[in-house]
Amino acid sequence: MDKIFRKQQLTPYEADYAQWCAEQGALLREGRLSDLDRENLAEEIESLGRSDRREITKRLGTLLLHLLKWHFQVEMRKVGWLLTIREQRHQIKSLIDESPSLKAHPRKQLAAEYEFARLRAADEAGLPKKSFPADCPYQIADILDQDFLPGEPWLPEQLARD
Repeated sequence: MDKIFRKQQLTPYEADYAQWCAEQGALLREGRLSDLDRENLAEEIESLGRSDRREITKRLGTLLLHLLKWHFQVEMRKVGWLLTIREQRHQIKSLIDESPSLKAHPRKQLAAEYEFARLRAADEAGLPKKSFPADCPYQIADILDQDFLPGEPWLPEQLARD
């Protein structure tokens, strides 16, 4: 990163976000703490944690949707559903590995995300919402377990049609 030389005016946060980030990073590295845009910098750092929580929540919802489809639409199973299930689990685990303080977040979001996944599953299948359990039929440990697949066992040849 090029050093930001002392100049009269630093780039305002609202004017050029990329330049502002580069300048703030350079100021930190140079130890020029009094020149930092502390309020906006603090807000940006706090938003990083919120971003990870949102990402976990989004991935959990997608995971639940595909688990429901896998469980309750046995005749429609596709390789793509299995790949999505595995990908979401992998990405959630990666986010939690990077930020262990977020380990409880999927459990906290389970009820709300399940309800939305249930609606989406019903819409995608063209079925009434009551076709899917009102409460999540899976434990969070199973939901995040790469080896867990709900419902009837599957055979790889069943997936060949995808």
